[in-house]
Amino acid sequence: MRVKAIKDEDFVNYKVPCMFISTCFCDWKCCHDANIPEDICQNNELANMRTIDISADSIYRRYVNNPISEAIVIGGLEPIKQFDEIYELIEYFRFNSCRDYFVIYTGYNKDEIADEIRQLSNFKNIIIKFGRFVPNQTSHYDQILGVNLVSDNQYAEVIS
Repeated sequence: MRVKAIKDEDFVNYKVPCMFISTCFCDWKCCHDANIPEDICQNNELANMRTIDISADSIYRRYVNNPISEAIVIGGLEPIKQFDEIYELIEYFRFNSCRDYFVIYTGYNKDEIADEIRQLSNFKNIIIKFGRFVPNQTSHYDQILGVNLVSDNQYAEVIS
């Protein structure tokens, strides 16, 4: 899988300690929709980091050998741009009997990724955070994620 970074223990993106995997690509739809420059995005620096190739097995071993993290969050840029790689990673974890939650932070709306949601629903314990960043919104607490989201239109849903 191609990644920008992996943080073995993250405490801000989900209600339990998690491994955070930063993906590599983005179409900057949040910025384009809001008519703001791409360099304002909080993930702009991430986009300029070098890309690392790491096997599903390496990610799996890092995760299962860490006694702290209890879930895997995939975000950073736009995970759906690497859908096949994410699907294969989840499939690898499930094949190796890891049923922990995978949380995918996407800027897409639910109706824009219906096919991907259908495919991910083949697995148990999948959560997706939907919705683009919209400037000047009031943050709100999301019950499913157990964290605050910055825009009113953003929400998480357990899809399987």
